[in-house]
Amino acid sequence: MLEKAANILECFSPSGGSYRLSELSEHTGLPKPTVHRLAADLVRLGWLERSGNRYRLGAKLFELGSLVPHRLDLREAALPFLQDLFEATRETVHLGVREGMDVVYLERIHGHEALQLPSRIGGSLPLTCTGVGKALLAFSGAELTEEVLSRPLPSLTPHSITDPNRLRMALEKIQVSGLAYEEQEATLGVACIAAPVFAGGSTVAALSVAVPRSRFSPAQLAPAVRTAALGLSRVLRGAG
Repeated sequence: MLEKAANILECFSPSGGSYRLSELSEHTGLPKPTVHRLAADLVRLGWLERSGNRYRLGAKLFELGSLVPHRLDLREAALPFLQDLFEATRETVHLGVREGMDVVYLERIHGHEALQLPSRIGGSLPLTCTGVGKALLAFSGAELTEEVLSRPLPSLTPHSITDPNRLRMALEKIQVSGLAYEEQEATLGVACIAAPVFAGGSTVAALSVAVPRSRFSPAQLAPAVRTAALGLSRVLRGAG
């Protein structure tokens, strides 16, 4: 029964959409009476919310997710550096970690004129389509790189890298410079620069600045991004 409930929760996408019971039944392959009974239990627990005849993820899940110890500690340690980076650039900043072949965003800070980005706190995007993801991938070991390159590369925009050789070259450049660049690969009109964060000799996260492509200036943004990543790395090494 727990597995069936998990199947229902996993139907929901990063866009935060809602579903009718019939749609949940179709997505999970479970009978409608079963979905109805489990959905009622999930609503009672706060894991789902019901509005009319539609269901969406409940706030209780966000609350539980924010309590995951490793991620909570990392986010709290990173916040001062993310805030400094935002103050230095006045642009949207992100903190992300790797989960499988995706980057999961733990934090995002933006001003009053927020960019229209596919990233959201708790959401995930392909490693290869984002600056944060490429920074993580470049320093996560040859085995993961080869596994990623052996699969079809996802595409979010016409600018996403889908050629394995081109991606390999990009990752090699990141390893040399310590900075990852992304231009319109996750969303049109937006560019990004990211840097990895290290602790205990391994990459544990990456942070980035995303800006409208029209004012993307790597020479101006790179020092601030690098400084924030190095500062957070020093704190995490000290905590270890």
